[in-house]
Amino acid sequence: MVDHAYNVLFLCTGNSARSIIAEAIMNREAQGRFRAFSAGSHPKGQVHPFALDLLKKMNHPTADLRSKGWDEFAKPDASQLDFVFTICDNAANEVCPVWPGQPMSAHWGLPDPAAAEGNETEQRLAFADTYRVLHNRISIFTSLPLKSLDKLSLQKRLDEIGRNLSQSA
Repeated sequence: MVDHAYNVLFLCTGNSARSIIAEAIMNREAQGRFRAFSAGSHPKGQVHPFALDLLKKMNHPTADLRSKGWDEFAKPDASQLDFVFTICDNAANEVCPVWPGQPMSAHWGLPDPAAAEGNETEQRLAFADTYRVLHNRISIFTSLPLKSLDKLSLQKRLDEIGRNLSQSA
């Protein structure tokens, strides 16, 4: 049992799909042990409709989800962050913000489903794949024995989660 909920920030470029999906998954799956937020380096200003549709179909609450800039979390009155995960895709040459401060961080890069090409079915499949990968990573992360891992071991595990899509705990 933890003394407090760990605050987790998921960062990507547009904060319209990947980070929003991660925020929704974490807030439901973490059962109060973690509190997730999301933000973008260049927020789109709205959540992608396919992301909202998918989250609703998966029975996630969506009423409070919104696209916002990461600077919102740098304000003096912002929640103190314990973990920051960048989920932008380096292969797409996206700009990933660097988070200053003391939270543990790792890069869990994923292609942006909002940039998927093809017909609507193919685009929606990209969102479903993003959801699957993020759900797997978040499940592994939330099952880590955080209290018993030293900082170096924890950092190694966070980095491994980002590198291995099908890693099991």
